[in-house]
Amino acid sequence: MPIPIEYYLVLSAFMFITGVAGVLTRRNAIVVFMSIELMLNSANLTLVTFSSYLGNPVGQLFVFFVMTVAAAEAAVGLAIIIALFRNKLTMNIDEINILKW
Repeated sequence: MPIPIEYYLVLSAFMFITGVAGVLTRRNAIVVFMSIELMLNSANLTLVTFSSYLGNPVGQLFVFFVMTVAAAEAAVGLAIIIALFRNKLTMNIDEINILKW
């Protein structure tokens, strides 16, 4: 007996809400970064779910593009976070104000 589509969508919604809550409430750059990755993985789960249940492989193709963007974002994002930490010696987003005069 296959797992109903609602279970996957509820799990994806829970993951996305957890990611949004992490971005909005946390001040640590690493936690915010991980929350954004959680939201991307939630979107991937939704795409794969609908692709599987509709029998259309286009959703799974989109997942590969999202994973590519997420990998590039992880590399660039971590490099920026490391550079900011080396300059400011903090990971608190409120204290990183390099764009202000």
